Amino acid sequence: MPGVNFVLPHWLYWLGLIIFPLIAMYLAKRRKEGDYKDGYTLGTAYFVWIVGGFLGLHRLYLRSAWGFIFWPLFALILYASSVERDARVDYSNATAELELVDSSVLRKEKSIKKSEISIFKTQAKLDALPDDDKRAKRHQRKIDKETKKISTNRDTISKIKGEVPGLTLAAKSAKQMRERWNNFSLYALLVIAGLLLVDIFRIPKLCNKANEALSSAPQEPDLGEEPVNDKSFVGTGFAGIIDRISLFSGEYVAFWSIIAVFVYYYEVVVRYVFNSPTNWAHESMFLMFGMQYLVAGAYAMLTGSHVRVDIFYAKMPPRGKAFVDLLTSVFFFIFAGTLLGTSYIFSVDAIGQNEVSFTEWAVHYWPVKCVMVIGALLLILQGISTVLKDVAVLFGPSSNTGETV
Repeated sequence: MPGVNFVLPHWLYWLGLIIFPLIAMYLAKRRKEGDYKDGYTLGTAYFVWIVGGFLGLHRLYLRSAWGFIFWPLFALILYASSVERDARVDYSNATAELELVDSSVLRKEKSIKKSEISIFKTQAKLDALPDDDKRAKRHQRKIDKETKKISTNRDTISKIKGEVPGLTLAAKSAKQMRERWNNFSLYALLVIAGLLLVDIFRIPKLCNKANEALSSAPQEPDLGEEPVNDKSFVGTGFAGIIDRISLFSGEYVAFWSIIAVFVYYYEVVVRYVFNSPTNWAHESMFLMFGMQYLVAGAYAMLTGSHVRVDIFYAKMPPRGKAFVDLLTSVFFFIFAGTLLGTSYIFSVDAIGQNEVSFTEWAVHYWPVKCVMVIGALLLILQGISTVLKDVAVLFGPSSNTGETV
């Protein structure tokens, strides 16, 4: 398969993090308001076509058994890519061995030439000496040593050159295997691409057919629990304004998770189909999830999603819980204030030094660290909202539980 060298531009990464959640929130709102009927939707079908069409998941979503035809084709691509990758390694090893043979032969030939020069010079010195000179034996030993060295090097060259035909054959065989399986995977990919192109126009009809089958099928009772509406956690007054900000921020960054589906889908395909793994996919996603974790902290605090040990707390009445929350809020604000201060220092340093990542993607870090400041501010604001609501519970009118002020 041909290589894929696409690298996500920085501007597109940041623009996607900003724009995509807004579009997704708009579509989700339309569905909640009843613009979409229950059942299979074209939007979802085309979304599955984009992220999982190579496996026919869009057809399986629309209850079409023809989706299984994609599986053996994709399995062939995976197998062919695996064989092609192994053949590429074998070809690389064989060519490296051939280069090593050439360099070894050249090195031995230089050594032979050096020995021949040494013999020539030593022989000239030996010829100039009288027969009874004591230095003659030393010169003769040197000549014998260099002669033996020449013989050894020539034997080594002969042995090394004997490996060339086998290495050449191995390189040729590996290259042919690469080309053969590369063609197999390419043909399978073209078939899948053709089927996907046909399904672009087939999906509306398949969606209507699936909805007709769904409407004629007997309805089963929904036995699942009704999910808790997050708006029930929103208070009133100034605290309510903060709660709405926290609620919006949590819902906003929640849609970032869908972006990961696209990015990791791309990474899997280019890694295992095109043998072109990337670094930017992993880096962009762990940065995104880090920012999501920070920004969603206020939302988690609003909905009570943070992990805590509440063996005694859970059994307390509302006012008891409010009193405990007010006492422990001191520790919360110490933590949140420290997070805000350190995040501000990090962000200022990143902006001043124009800090970028250490990989070849080299994305700027200052937006990430500025999001840390935003997350800390949202967390502090939600802490203020929680304190206001706890004070209202503690000093407000009696509740339905029979408590008195």
